Amino acid sequence: MKNAYAVVAAVVLTAACVTTNAAVMNKQLVRPAISADSVILYRTPQEVKRPYDEVAILNSKGDADLTDESSMYSSMRKKAAQLGANGVILENTKDPGTGAKVAKALLGTSANRKGEAIAIYVHPDTNVVAKP
Repeated sequence: MKNAYAVVAAVVLTAACVTTNAAVMNKQLVRPAISADSVILYRTPQEVKRPYDEVAILNSKGDADLTDESSMYSSMRKKAAQLGANGVILENTKDPGTGAKVAKALLGTSANRKGEAIAIYVHPDTNVVAKP
């Protein structure tokens, strides 16, 4: 019986995860990994006030019933940080349509929330003078 609970718990935890993959645009732009807490989310490219390089296209997905935008953005930040990108420009987040939700309920298929973004490296402000 304990094994059955362990299997159910593992399935639920696995299903609750958001996965993010990255299509690196230029491998020369990949830098050493940084902390995910250092990655800034931008809603539009216009919010980025300094020059930047586009490092990778990010695609995230997770079960719509078990995830939210916050967990999706967190997954994107982690993936960007692994590539040394210090910013993410959010593009689209889509919930599954009604048909996908009905199919999930009737057939047990997946109904994923999906998100797209661009991982970027924002160049440091060259006008800032470091304190001694």
